[in-house]
Amino acid sequence: MSELIPCILAGGAGTRLWPVSREARPKPFMRMADQQSLLQKTFLRASQLPGVKCMLTVTHRELLFSTQDDYREVNQTALPLDYILEPCGRNTAVAITVAALYAQQQYGEQTQLLVLPADHLIHDQDAFAAAVSSARALASAGHLVTFGIQPERAETGFGYIELGSQIDNNGYQVARFVEKPDALTAQAYLDGGRHLWNAGMFCLQVDHLLSELQLHAPSILSAARDSLAASRQLQGQDSRQCELPAEIFAKAPDIAIDYALFEVSSRVAVVPCVLGWSDIGSWQALRELLPSDSQGNQVTGESVLHDVHNCYIDAPTRLVGLLGVHDLLVVDTPDALLIADASRSQEVKYIAQELKQRGHDAYRLHSTVSRPWGTYCVVESGPRYKIKRIVVRPGASLSLQMHHHRSEHWIVVSGMAHVTNGEREFMLDTNQSTFIPAGHTHRLSNPGVIDLVMIEVQSGEYLSEDDIVRFDAV
Repeated sequence: MSELIPCILAGGAGTRLWPVSREARPKPFMRMADQQSLLQKTFLRASQLPGVKCMLTVTHRELLFSTQDDYREVNQTALPLDYILEPCGRNTAVAITVAALYAQQQYGEQTQLLVLPADHLIHDQDAFAAAVSSARALASAGHLVTFGIQPERAETGFGYIELGSQIDNNGYQVARFVEKPDALTAQAYLDGGRHLWNAGMFCLQVDHLLSELQLHAPSILSAARDSLAASRQLQGQDSRQCELPAEIFAKAPDIAIDYALFEVSSRVAVVPCVLGWSDIGSWQALRELLPSDSQGNQVTGESVLHDVHNCYIDAPTRLVGLLGVHDLLVVDTPDALLIADASRSQEVKYIAQELKQRGHDAYRLHSTVSRPWGTYCVVESGPRYKIKRIVVRPGASLSLQMHHHRSEHWIVVSGMAHVTNGEREFMLDTNQSTFIPAGHTHRLSNPGVIDLVMIEVQSGEYLSEDDIVRFDAV
């Protein structure tokens, strides 16, 4: 059988899971109870399939550093990694098409792509592997294969797949795709036994996929080809990066592969499966995975509860006290707090959308921000000052830079720092510091073998991140 390349789609805003999921660190990076992220779980699930020799990830280029960080923790076998980096979101049709063209270029047109959203949870690895095996056989025979989840309840939040005629012991033709139904229709689907939840996972052989795109969606195929042809490709020791050009990619149709191709192609098949699957689409979906106390509460972190029933409390870093309440969602992060009626968890997206319209940073950023060299966290800020905690990885370095409107005071908390401050270069050890006036060129590097942890105190009339002149890139 032809080579299998898992293709992980790692993007999206995950607005229903605000404030933990945000644009610059969306749902795939959320940590579950075992401290693995959804992205890491997807990586491990795919890498454990028979015959997988590399992993392809399609993500926004600003999420590359976070993605690499997550993979670094779980890629124990040093599986080669390919990245396709999007300059903006254009939905799944063009993302999957670019991935197929890239796989054709690198691995051959009979390569099979196993397309997996990065933010789903699957508990039964054996059932998943069996479903993939069935899908691969159908893909080899010329089908575009999707995976349908046997419904467990009358769910109005998912799309459905209606089964057509049976192809073999494990697969069916797709009669039609159905939008999210109302409650009565969803119950009828559950009772009828001919409808499956649409999981948004696909197994696609490159040559068959591209021929169907040429027939049904030539504009998407053309935009993907143009983007890939003009991409910038970088080769690393164990990874390759393909950075798509913004001016071309942004013109691609913004449409899901379901609408662009699967609903119009006659070659679509579905593999019904029971995987212990969840798309973690809301706080309600997440709380269903967790055990409850005797009062129906799920609690993460330290709390004091009195006469509290059926509440979800996620507050890992701060003590929470609740009194005389029921059916609430309470989600606490260092810079934002969500309190919501538990029955309206799907509506949390409206808060995130309002923040986006206001241009508020809490839509896009957490207080801790990932960068290629490490992380920084805004500890406190006010008029004319900002305090950051900076962590620089061993061997990493910030760019040589300068600020017009702010000065900075660096204090080493742990580790060793190599500092460029104007014309001087020197080392700073734990508890040592340096002052960098506005207008001075400066650079911070970690020459050691442990993390460099620093406190940075900024002062000045303008402290936004765009007051920066970079003299080289990192």
